[in-house]
Amino acid sequence: MYKSQPGGSGPRPPFAGGLGTRLMRRKPVERLIAEGGRGEGGSLRRSMGMWQLTMISIGATLGTGIFVVLGEAVPDAGPAVILSFVIAGITALFSALSYAELAGTIPVSGSSYSYAYATLGELVAWVCGWCLILEYGVSVAAVAVGWGQYLNELLSGTIGVTIPAALSQPPGSGGIFNLPALLVVMLAMVFLLGGAKESARANTIMVSVKIVALLLFCGVALQGVKSGNYQNFMPMGMAGVSAAGATLFFSYIGFDAASTAGEEARNPQRDLPRAIMLSLLIVTTLYCLVAAVAVGALPWQRFKGSEAALAGILKEVTGQDIWAVLLAAGAVVAIASVVLTVLYGQTRILFAMSRDGLMPRVFSKVHPKSGAPRANTVIVALFCGVLAAAVPLGQLADATSIGTLFAFALVNIAVIVLRRTRPDMHRSFRTPLSPLFPAIGFVLCVYMMGSLSPVTWAVFGLWMAVGLVVYFGYGMRRSRLAPSEK
Repeated sequence: MYKSQPGGSGPRPPFAGGLGTRLMRRKPVERLIAEGGRGEGGSLRRSMGMWQLTMISIGATLGTGIFVVLGEAVPDAGPAVILSFVIAGITALFSALSYAELAGTIPVSGSSYSYAYATLGELVAWVCGWCLILEYGVSVAAVAVGWGQYLNELLSGTIGVTIPAALSQPPGSGGIFNLPALLVVMLAMVFLLGGAKESARANTIMVSVKIVALLLFCGVALQGVKSGNYQNFMPMGMAGVSAAGATLFFSYIGFDAASTAGEEARNPQRDLPRAIMLSLLIVTTLYCLVAAVAVGALPWQRFKGSEAALAGILKEVTGQDIWAVLLAAGAVVAIASVVLTVLYGQTRILFAMSRDGLMPRVFSKVHPKSGAPRANTVIVALFCGVLAAAVPLGQLADATSIGTLFAFALVNIAVIVLRRTRPDMHRSFRTPLSPLFPAIGFVLCVYMMGSLSPVTWAVFGLWMAVGLVVYFGYGMRRSRLAPSEK
């Protein structure tokens, strides 16, 4: 049993036992669930059903890989980028099965951070949470960068105006300050401040628009598909396919976004697993379909350097600007929904970490009227907005991928551990063939991480080093796990 700690400020008493004991202390599943929804000064509200949860995951996922990163992945893999999407999707599938089981068993806001806290101990949970900050927070900035590319397409095609490079590109890419990227993050912040229910409604509308836009692209671009463009299908070999797959895994990170809404779902045990699996199925199907049409309509060598590749394909196939303008309009809405939902996930993870004492209390303060963690939302949005305005897209996408893969690997381990330590727990969804499938998910994540560049690994190592300094200097001393816990 444990004794409740008062929610005051200041360092917590040291945990009884040595350093190793403190680092391995776990938060009981029952306590995680009992504390669910409660923050400083208010509570999150259970207002979302399965459809809204599915839309959150689709909203956080669909758009990034196709609208933004496709132009970077095709030069690595050639027409075999279709296989890269499949590989990334299969890697995501094994991890999605693990997420579905844990989301139904531990339906709280912290996602994989909370799952690791219940199974692998506080230090591993902190590392996982720190990876999620990289995954969610940085991906908001990365996607926002791509949003500006399509905004320029839309403006030039409708009113003949283009935002100058100085104000639409970050330093190092020919610009001074990426104003559109900052703008879309601020717009997402405004929606989130209104509350989860209102944000979910806006997201559902935007997701519908993005699906229609992608289907429109397929219908129009199919007219320009040439069989010759599929010849020399794998010009860079399997190494190129794997490298592109690792980069494209960035475009699958959103499927776990529903798990961050565990404390705002009306029936989380039933709906979270369904939402995670359904969203991954829809997204993977659309990604492969659009990629197949895109590389069939445009020689793969011409994708290099294009961050708005789909709009350019439509313009070339039809010879008319109207289709490209319509797609650009859909992309502007689509990518805005990714920013909205991923920003939402980041705030909920920080909410959970703050409630546990590992992050400052300001991140778990809930506004009594809207039920939203307002200060949390503003701080995260400002950080992501400035990051989006100052850092080029490619560096951000790869840094996000490695943080995502690391967190997913831990989730696969957590499923195996919880099956062994708590076999009696009720599970609304069970990963098939466990522990085989979670083990495969873990191995695939490690394999994908190995395909990333040394520079990305160096950035990740630096990020982890900073995280450990923060944990030992702040989080470990202020953890709210009771010192008498057994």
